[in-house]
Amino acid sequence: MSHKLEVYARLDALGVPCERHEHAPAYTMADCLALPYAASDVTFCKNILLCNRQKTDFYLYVTDPEKPFRTADVSKALGVSRLSFAPTETLPELLGLESGSLSPLALWFDPERKIQLALDTLIRREGRIAFHPCDNTATVLFDQPVFWARVLPSLGHTPIWLETPWPEERKSL
Repeated sequence: MSHKLEVYARLDALGVPCERHEHAPAYTMADCLALPYAASDVTFCKNILLCNRQKTDFYLYVTDPEKPFRTADVSKALGVSRLSFAPTETLPELLGLESGSLSPLALWFDPERKIQLALDTLIRREGRIAFHPCDNTATVLFDQPVFWARVLPSLGHTPIWLETPWPEERKSL
């Protein structure tokens, strides 16, 4: 069974209400934000896999797509040595995923808990939240309260909530 179908089966088993949309592959945030259901009440997230220099500690950082990303800010917020982007082979090795398919839903495929979930506080807001079901040819939309109360606990990974500065805030530090 594909990861996408397994994600759908898990959501069905949990009785989680959601919208499912099939579409052409969406590799970038621009692709996601151009989808027909990308409305003002939908939060699409930037999902970034990071690791330490030794490639022994991994973090899935989920943030606002508009927020500029700086590894130094995330490293500082996590209180760890400088992180970098995980090598391209890490995603298929750890989760069996292709590039562009990463989302928090992939943590269902990390039973050994090798990846720590780090969430930017900006993604928790009103409306809905959108993630790929481990396949960038589909998107699942959840009402925010449903995702936080029902889906997130089922992933088996306790998140770390982060507040990292925007570039203009960094200048004043």
